[in-house]
Amino acid sequence: MLFGIEWDTTNNFTMAWSILPILLRGMVVTIQATLLGFVVAAILGLVLAALKSVRSRIISWPATVLTEFLRDTPLLVQLFFLYYVLPEYGIVLPAFLTGALALGVQYSAYTSEVYRAGLESIAHGQTEAARALDISPLRIFGIIVLPQAIPRIIPALGNYLVSIMKDVPVLSVVSILEMLNVARIIGDRSFNYMVPLTMVGALYLILTLVASSAVRYLDVHLPKQGIPLR
Repeated sequence: MLFGIEWDTTNNFTMAWSILPILLRGMVVTIQATLLGFVVAAILGLVLAALKSVRSRIISWPATVLTEFLRDTPLLVQLFFLYYVLPEYGIVLPAFLTGALALGVQYSAYTSEVYRAGLESIAHGQTEAARALDISPLRIFGIIVLPQAIPRIIPALGNYLVSIMKDVPVLSVVSILEMLNVARIIGDRSFNYMVPLTMVGALYLILTLVASSAVRYLDVHLPKQGIPLR
């Protein structure tokens, strides 16, 4: 019995049906961690990209160094740092929030480069025309450059969304009951690893296919043309 649900290990199909509710609970945790981690990566990545685009090296250089540090250190090291080191300084976060934050911080280094490429793809003539109209730099970035850059980088951001989802099992080291960790526990207690692991693989396949389809839909339907200045 696990989580109040019993399963029969004498038949693989019976076992699969009986453990499905447990794995679906783990799938919900996986989806939640993926979405929260992606939101953190998207927001922090945009901030890093904006800072790196500033002409002043006093601002751009630290952002570049931070990006390289996050990209070149393992996710597990960053997760352990947030989980074990921060409490020593009085910052205690729930395990789930810590795990999602670690995913977001790690992938913000990658999304920042995606944002940078998208921002640089916007014709400079539009920003120059906006300056000629006496539009502030912040408004130029927010209403002219960014709305055009986002649709162009949807596929790349979608790839990182799927990558974050596939990295969620790393959170099991801090006792997060995501799908793979639940499957491992079921295998330990039932001595049958094939059924739960096969089901987890199938569920991940479904999730990635759904996410990829959603990204393709957005990529096709979001407008990518320039914004006329009035």
